[in-house]
Order: sequence, then structure tokens, then C-alpha cells
Amino acid sequence: MTVQLITVALTIGLTLLIGWLVDKALQRIAVRHPETTVWPLLRRCRIPLQLVVCLSLLLANAPLAQLFTSSAGDVRHGLLLALIASVGWLANRVLAAVLSAVFARYRELSDDPSRVQRVRTQVNLLRRATGALVALITVGAMLLTFPEMRAVGASLLASAGLIGVVAGIAAQSTLGNFFSGLVIAFGDLVRIGDTVVVEQQQGTVEEITLAYLVVRLWDQRRLVVPVSYFVSRPFENWTRTDTHTTGWVLLHLDHTTPVPELRAEFHRLLLDSKEWDGRDWSLVVFDTTPSTIVVRATMTARNPDDAYTLKCAAREHLLAWLRDHHPGALPRVRTGE
Repeated sequence: MTVQLITVALTIGLTLLIGWLVDKALQRIAVRHPETTVWPLLRRCRIPLQLVVCLSLLLANAPLAQLFTSSAGDVRHGLLLALIASVGWLANRVLAAVLSAVFARYRELSDDPSRVQRVRTQVNLLRRATGALVALITVGAMLLTFPEMRAVGASLLASAGLIGVVAGIAAQSTLGNFFSGLVIAFGDLVRIGDTVVVEQQQGTVEEITLAYLVVRLWDQRRLVVPVSYFVSRPFENWTRTDTHTTGWVLLHLDHTTPVPELRAEFHRLLLDSKEWDGRDWSLVVFDTTPSTIVVRATMTARNPDDAYTLKCAAREHLLAWLRDHHPGALPRVRTGE
């Protein structure tokens, strides 16, 4: 028994040594190549790597099986299950590190924010998809280690047609959301950070998964929408190709309003505003009614948030200017004389 305990101790010590050596090697490579972010990320794989090494050595020597002879088969089976789970954990960590490094490198080289957001969305969904695939394969491999499961699997194959139909009907919504998530990621329909309007609610896309999409509304509420919604229904994406947008306000004023002076005052407001991007602006009489004229002021901004701020400021400033300088221009009810 002493020999077996020494073997276990040596196995654990060798595992810790291998983990330490690999971590130091990755640390040195990261220092020599600071432009590559994959090496620091791979250092997070140290624990699952040590588990894989330790369990592999224990299975090869089987010291625990000799310590507990009466349950040698159960011990080896338990070690095998733990090894399969550790391999799946390690594979998931490595894939996540590689995908994160690819996105970080692309973000450094690209000068187009919209393309960076698109790649970020694709990488996030790809990470979730590969993680789910690795977990599925890991669980399947663990189940195949049970002789009873192999026998059940053989019998299930005989009725695979019926099971496939039943599973397809039961998982129709889940599979629909899964493929919708892939369409959103690689079809560039919507990305993280886009400003969208869903069900007459304006917000910013905060998170995209394979099942749902989270939209952060202006009042900090979160609107959770199935990803299939964005494939099957129309929606507004204000920043899909360009974040620049045009805002506009309508003012109902009296027919005596000095429009040229109001236009000049609106232009002065824009010149003093940091939200205006300087691309375009206008102030025109958009419509008339028997008692008022409808003045429309349009202005461009770098993004929807700046456009909203600029619209509120323009509406407030123009009404205050008319009140102070041309009070007769404000709408009023006319009575017959």
C-alpha cells in the first residue's frame, strides 16, 4: 500500500510540475510576443490541463484500483468519466481563448466600428455554439462508457425515424432560435451596440445569444426578444451600416412667424452645439393648417443618442427664442371680431 500511496503522490507532484512549466512557458511567450493576446488567455487553461494530465497518469498506473481492489472497476470508470469531462473543459477553454484572441486582433487592425461590432457578435455566438457542441460531445462520450447506454443506443437506432419526428416537433422552437441566431450573426442583420426599434420600443442591443436578444431601453429596462423575431418580422436598425442619423422636430406656429429669422437662430444653435456633426441641417415650412403653419427643423448627428439630445435642445431653444423675441408667432386661438 505504501508503494501505491507514493505513486499517487508522485503523480500529483508531476501534474503540478507540468502545469507550472506550461504556465511559465506561456508567460515567456506572451512577454516576447505582446501583440498576440492568445498566450495570456491560454494560461487560463492551466487547471483543466492539470486535471487531464493527472487523471491520465492515474488511469495508466491505476494506483487507486490497487488500493481498493474490491471496487477497482468502479474506480477506473470514475477516473475515465472525470478524464472525459476534463478534456471537454480544456477544449472549451482553448476554443474560447482562440476566438477571443482572433477578435482582439481584428479589433486592433480594423478602423471601422461597425465591422468590429459585427465580428464581435459573430465571435460571441460562435463561442456559445462551440461551447454547446463540446458539452454535447462530452456528455455523449461519458454516456457511451456505460454498457447499459450502449445497449439502449442500439435499440434506439431501430426506432430513429419515429424519434427524429418527435424530437423535431418538440424542438422546433429551440432549433428555430438556434438557426435564427446563426442567421443574425453571419447575415449581419443586427449587432451588439446597434440602435433598434422593436415593438415600438427604441433601445440598444446589449446581448445576443443563440436563443434570445437583449435590448437596453432608454430608461434602463431590458427587453428580451427571441432571436427568431428578427428573422421573421420587420424591425428598424438605425445603425446597421452607419451610426450617423438625422433628427427632426415639428413646431406648430402662427402664420406671422418670421421664418427666415427662425432659420438663422436655428443655425446659430447648431453651430454652438457639440452634438451636431456639421453634415446637414434645414428649417422649412413643412405644412399649413387654417390656424397654424408646421415648421420642420432637421439636423444630423453622429449617433441616435446625440440626435435625441439635439432634438430636445432645438425644440426648447426655438420655443424660448420665439417667446422672448416674437411672442406673436406662438400659436393662439383666433376669435371673430
